[in-house]
Amino acid sequence: MSPFSAASSACEQKVISSGCEWIVEAHHCDAGLVSDLDALRALFERLIEEMSLHPIGETLWHQFPGGGITGLALLQESHIACHTFPEHRSLCLNVFCCRPRADWDFDACLRREFGATSVEVRRLDRPYSE
Repeated sequence: MSPFSAASSACEQKVISSGCEWIVEAHHCDAGLVSDLDALRALFERLIEEMSLHPIGETLWHQFPGGGITGLALLQESHIACHTFPEHRSLCLNVFCCRPRADWDFDACLRREFGATSVEVRRLDRPYSE
């Protein structure tokens, strides 16, 4: 066996076959907090630190005239995105990781940091092949 086929075989054993994605809806939030860019920056920073994620650049933010905010962080692992709707008192969050990760306590954080009274967290396993 050549050294290349041995290395190839070892690499094949480490192939990751699925990632995971969290889709999070927080409702009845404090309208002022979901319009607060600093609060959302702190949320992204906390997610990145506590989930051991690796940004590949600066997070992009856009605040709309009505106060809603869209944020996007590109990661080595994939992305974090959020959209807030102060007029509906809601925050929508999406975290996609190309490698499996332990669950994070989105519910407790969004209740505490944004005053949400209802948080729905859906976790999807994202297989890369059939």
